[in-house]
Amino acid sequence: MGNLNGLDSIVSQLRGQRTELVRELRHVDAALAVLGKLEGGRSYTEPRRHSRRKMTAKSRKRIARAQKARWAAWRAKRGDRRTLPAGGKGTMSAATRRKIAIAQRARWAKVRAAE
Repeated sequence: MGNLNGLDSIVSQLRGQRTELVRELRHVDAALAVLGKLEGGRSYTEPRRHSRRKMTAKSRKRIARAQKARWAAWRAKRGDRRTLPAGGKGTMSAATRRKIAIAQRARWAKVRAAE
């Protein structure tokens, strides 16, 4: 238990140092605020206010339609006929699935034969 007494004093010293640092930071913030206002700009301590440009839903839809048209024109120029259905996932034909299954069985047969 002797170590805990030493630990208590260390913790209290650290708390004292933290209090001192907070006080010093307040002085630094105050100085920055004053100097920032002297330059005519906003001070360091003032929160940033982002003025985001607002866009209506109608404008976003118009931009989205225009971008989709650009992509469609690019694909048409390239001759790309590979498009996915509306759900976003392509489907495999039964014949393709059969070919993949046969190839996979052959790979596993080769692995088992090597064992």
